[in-house]
Amino acid sequence: MTANAKRMFWTISIAGALVASIGMGIRQNFGLFLTDMTGDLGVGREAFAFAMALQNIIWGVTTPIVSAMADKYGSGKMIALGALTYAAGLYIMANAEGVFGLNMGAGLFIGFGQAAAGFAVVLGAVARHVPASRRSVALGIATAGGSFGQFYMAPVSLGLIEASGWSMALTYIALLALIMVALATMLTGAASDSTEGDPAQTLTEAFREASGYRSYWLLTTGFFVCGFQVAFIAVHLPAFIRDAGFDATTGATAIALIGLFNVAGTYACGVLGGRYSKKNLLSGLYFVRAAVVAVFLMTPTSEASILVFASAMGVLWLGTVPLTSGLVAQIFGVRYMSTLFGVVFFSHQIGSFLGVWWGGYVFDTTGSYNQVWIASIVLGVMAGFLHLPIIEKPVRSVTEAA
Repeated sequence: MTANAKRMFWTISIAGALVASIGMGIRQNFGLFLTDMTGDLGVGREAFAFAMALQNIIWGVTTPIVSAMADKYGSGKMIALGALTYAAGLYIMANAEGVFGLNMGAGLFIGFGQAAAGFAVVLGAVARHVPASRRSVALGIATAGGSFGQFYMAPVSLGLIEASGWSMALTYIALLALIMVALATMLTGAASDSTEGDPAQTLTEAFREASGYRSYWLLTTGFFVCGFQVAFIAVHLPAFIRDAGFDATTGATAIALIGLFNVAGTYACGVLGGRYSKKNLLSGLYFVRAAVVAVFLMTPTSEASILVFASAMGVLWLGTVPLTSGLVAQIFGVRYMSTLFGVVFFSHQIGSFLGVWWGGYVFDTTGSYNQVWIASIVLGVMAGFLHLPIIEKPVRSVTEAA
């Protein structure tokens, strides 16, 4: 790459990473608010879990819509809109007096804000700005930003809660979310960048092509499992740890370790995805996730086992994102990547909805999370097998060969 191309590569990659860092870092630590908020508001864990589940489903439903708008009008504008909505949702959540305010702020507003400033839009902008030879690495860097945010936001969130209470903590975090508005300017204009020889298609034609391709739906179905596992653990792991007799610091440390280890894990997945089969890497990742959860359940719960589990899960946490989004770009091109990945991401969010809500429901009805942990293992194995038949070649090459 030329000197200008290198500067562009790092500018775009870091801007994408910072947006993901703030957006994902905030929401991945909402589990730290669970016990205090439910206690003060007088609601059960299912109510809090439903608000988080609503957030995930709104995020998923609106992602294809905002992604299509980003493909047409530019990613920067959508990210700025998403950041403003995200901050508004945090403020509403901070002033919630019951279930309605919780659902409006944490569910509706933050759900839309995450869609507009989330992975589908950000990664689409990054993919269009960097050459194909460096795309997988750039996607890994941008995704790793979300993990780094989870790492630093865990102690920040816990410190704010302990110093000023959950309501003021959320108010301060809302101000932090506004930084994404400034970062959006660095990603403005992505929709007009080079599409590297992709065929002239309308958005409708591109979606029709993808929807008739079996590998696209296998990828979409597999991403459902990622959402189920990650959302359940992010929201309920701190409460699970406190139920086991450990303090809030242990839960915050576990969430932070997931984020810290996933910085390396996600970047490694991005680098490996540029060298080896992305579908095989995804398959292996899901198999290993299932094994890690199984070992955690069979091991007596201790502070050491919790921290080892968090570290191991962290390595596997968001590595699916650069590999999955990279496969979408590799198979269908980058012109409409935000939209096509947005549909795949919708499946992820359906899984997130079920993982979060079912976790709260199962705990309130049985007093244990065991059913959901076991389901996570079974789904992980299924996802591992689902990715094996995926055809990684560009869809037009496959069609021409047929």
